[in-house]
Amino acid sequence: MAQLSGTGRLADDLFLMAHSDVTGKPLLQPRAIGLGLAGALLAELMLSGRICAGPDGVAVADPTPPWEELARVILGALLSEREQRPVGDWLLFLARTAVADVARRLAQSGYLARVAGRRGWRGGRWVPVDADCAFAPLVRVRPALVPSRPVTVPAACLAGLAAACGLAPRMFSYAPPNATRRCLDEAVGRLDPVLRHLITQTQAAVDSAVLSLRV
Repeated sequence: MAQLSGTGRLADDLFLMAHSDVTGKPLLQPRAIGLGLAGALLAELMLSGRICAGPDGVAVADPTPPWEELARVILGALLSEREQRPVGDWLLFLARTAVADVARRLAQSGYLARVAGRRGWRGGRWVPVDADCAFAPLVRVRPALVPSRPVTVPAACLAGLAAACGLAPRMFSYAPPNATRRCLDEAVGRLDPVLRHLITQTQAAVDSAVLSLRV
């Protein structure tokens, strides 16, 4: 059974935040969700010490294979490149399949179930098994939005990535009355420069994708 405490993985929480906790309907444009999840998948590897990133690109710091399958596949892709590539390149690469990859991971953990649409499985979507568990990430991210609350690195990183892909209004609509954008910016500002760079690049990639849809 899925638990309210979550899987402990950033991309899983971000996926749930970006979809309706009842119907599973996406709440953002697909490209924005994909790029946000790509950033979260890279952040998972950064938090585990497997990779680091900066102006010169993404580099593998520890080639030890993670126990989790999706993280292991992504690290393998990074190791297969002989030269460092910019964060933006990896965001675009991972965004292509990030939604499907993370959805399958959540399903394997018991958080999502596939429901067929009117035209069979092709028109179906992933639906939360439990609405409370799907809503829980919005509760876990609250400390990054309010003053005088201890904020963990994962919570600050999740809040920063959520805002980067366009989920700030959703976060604040369920936050306490004293939640402010300034608190969020301060929480993100205390993160390691590598994580801040990733969030900035994710924001830039999402902005570029949204702009291209409007042109």
